[in-house]
Amino acid sequence: MLAAAGALRPGNRRSPSRVRATREAMLREFARVQNPQETREDAGSGDGLDEPELHREEIELPDGGQLILTDIEDITPERAEKTRARIASILNSKERDRQS
Repeated sequence: MLAAAGALRPGNRRSPSRVRATREAMLREFARVQNPQETREDAGSGDGLDEPELHREEIELPDGGQLILTDIEDITPERAEKTRARIASILNSKERDRQS
C-alpha cells in the first residue's frame, strides 16, 4: 500500500521498461490461462506420481478395543502382533496410572 500511495505523489514517473515488462507478463499469463496444456493420454503412468496402495489391518485389543493399522508397506502378521502388544502395554500402563 505504501508503494501505491507513493505512486500517487506528484512528480512520480513510472519506468517505461517496467510498465512494458509488467504488461508482457500480464498478457503471457492471460494467454496461458486461456490456452491450457492438453492432457496426455498416458498421464500418470510411469511418472512416479501414481497413488500408492494402502494396506489396512484391523486388530482386536484387550478389553474390546480395536486397532486399525494402515501403511503403504505390507503389514506382516509379526509386525501387526508387535504393534498390538506395544499398544496393549501402553493401555495397561495408563490403566495402572489411573488406579494409582
